[in-house]
Amino acid sequence: MTAKFKPGAKGTTKALYQRIRGDIEARITSGDWPPGYRMPFEHELMQTYSCSRMTVNKVISALAAAGLVVRRRRAGSFVSRPRVHTAILQIPDLKGEVEQRGERYAYRLIDLCKRVASMRDRSCLGVGVRAPVLAMRCLHEAEGQPFAIEDRLINLQAVPDALQEDFSTTPPNTWLVGHVPWTEAEHRITACNADTRTAEELKIEKGAACLVIERQTWRNGEPITSVRLTHPGHLYDLIARFTPTG
Repeated sequence: MTAKFKPGAKGTTKALYQRIRGDIEARITSGDWPPGYRMPFEHELMQTYSCSRMTVNKVISALAAAGLVVRRRRAGSFVSRPRVHTAILQIPDLKGEVEQRGERYAYRLIDLCKRVASMRDRSCLGVGVRAPVLAMRCLHEAEGQPFAIEDRLINLQAVPDALQEDFSTTPPNTWLVGHVPWTEAEHRITACNADTRTAEELKIEKGAACLVIERQTWRNGEPITSVRLTHPGHLYDLIARFTPTG
């Protein structure tokens, strides 16, 4: 459905830019355009306001920079969803996080294989030569939009029951949090630019900023799992509140 505007009298390009931006911001902040709402396409805004594509593009770029709008390749511009906030001292369950926000969660297993740990696997997971591992790549969604790509390794020597679980229906993150005890964890937080495959799976522009959380867990010194979670940068925050210690 295309939103209808009632533009006023023509003015300078600057005044028109401010009015278009003000109209759109008002619709977003009032809730008239809720999170996930697809905005009118650029050519529709050009027709509504009798303005140039440059002016419309400038408005949408500014709204995207302000975090109010997300531009998706070949799909248009959408009202941003609230960012997820999670504490870095916890091991979150992505399914639980999404559902606690009242959003619809979905999950898809992209790839799964059992293999002898490669050199890269051994480096990420900290297992020995010829250790069996389960490797997975998964997609998590919130309200029908990509929320995270999960690349995970599970040490089958420590968690042999993982071979019996159907990860085509159960997210590995959810299963591990609920079934496998751990005694130590380490987070590594970085940023990256989406490569071609990641951009396609997350439905973002190639090169777009992503937040990356790499986590490893152990049980009494034995490696359990290593995971790399890649989130679209505009959807996720990491927070920690703490007090000074002696």
